[in-house]
Amino acid sequence: MAKAKAKAKVKTAPVKPTAPNSFMRTIKVRLTFTEELLGTASASKEVQKEHVAKHAPDARTLAEEIEAASIDEVVDSMMTIFPRKGGIPINWDYQIKGYMKSCASYLARTKNAYTVNLVAYRKVIAGNVFVSPRAIPLILPEGGVIGNLQRPLRAETAQGPRIALANSETLPAGTTMEFKIEFPDLKANVDLETCIREWLDFGVYHGHGQWRNAGYGRFTWEELTD
Repeated sequence: MAKAKAKAKVKTAPVKPTAPNSFMRTIKVRLTFTEELLGTASASKEVQKEHVAKHAPDARTLAEEIEAASIDEVVDSMMTIFPRKGGIPINWDYQIKGYMKSCASYLARTKNAYTVNLVAYRKVIAGNVFVSPRAIPLILPEGGVIGNLQRPLRAETAQGPRIALANSETLPAGTTMEFKIEFPDLKANVDLETCIREWLDFGVYHGHGQWRNAGYGRFTWEELTD
């Protein structure tokens, strides 16, 4: 018997990898603070260096954040301030992600909140949500000035009750900041965009920055279109 002819091999084109940004979705937003916003960076270079070193991804980032928190006119090294870029107060991108984690922790325990569907929200925010620019300008309203707030901090210790005085820079209500949020669609049947919008909506109740439990840093937000 004649040998059967071998089937011709069909060449297939290799599958091209997906471009990193082709599966990302984007929301551009503007936050408008309805209450005073308190600074969170330490005015002490040494304290700030120790704090940033735990979070900075590299030496360049560490140096950048230390420099941004160095302000000549601040006398009290124990007060908390706003980092500056070109004299303009800023928020770092990771502070927005920290706010999202804080909101998610509350909403994950809230009946009927969409966030309850998001499993391991901390890992999702850390690895699947990206905020830019890195240094987000805080724009004061016309006539607005950087203020100062002192408040007592009470604590029960083994030696009895103790009271310390906390001191923070403040930005007035009406201050705004604009940034971009990028994120992919998740494999799980959860819409990450819906979660992000829910976290931003929660800003009318749960503020950003220091002393938010006292109502500081509350905001409204709007989506920006090109």
